[in-house]
Amino acid sequence: MKRKRISIKLKSLKSEAGADNLASAPQMQPYLNWIDATLTGSDTSTALEAIRALPLEQRYVWRVVSALKWAFADYDSVSVQADRQTLTDEDLVKVTELLMFRPVQLCLFLKVLVGKEHMQALMVSAIDHATHSE
Repeated sequence: MKRKRISIKLKSLKSEAGADNLASAPQMQPYLNWIDATLTGSDTSTALEAIRALPLEQRYVWRVVSALKWAFADYDSVSVQADRQTLTDEDLVKVTELLMFRPVQLCLFLKVLVGKEHMQALMVSAIDHATHSE
């Protein structure tokens, strides 16, 4: 199946609050250089060398994995249950909207990082574990 190319104006893209701050962080510059070189068909080796030189803790994947770590470091289902019982309908809608794309984003992240098969195995295992836990 051949994919159709589409053009999207950058001004039409919407991002979440704070995303522009993350994208403009100094440690993102090597990634933006790589993206630019990739999109323009330029040599990407200099940009990849700059990324390779970054310490792990300054890399994009570290930022994502660290955010997940801090998001779930103190996970506690009892507190979730208490919130679920006390959230207004409007607040539940807001929370649900914030969560809407997170599973897909995590799957896409894992697919690129570890490959499609490993991503599927991780997600199926996680779903199985969550389904069978109390």
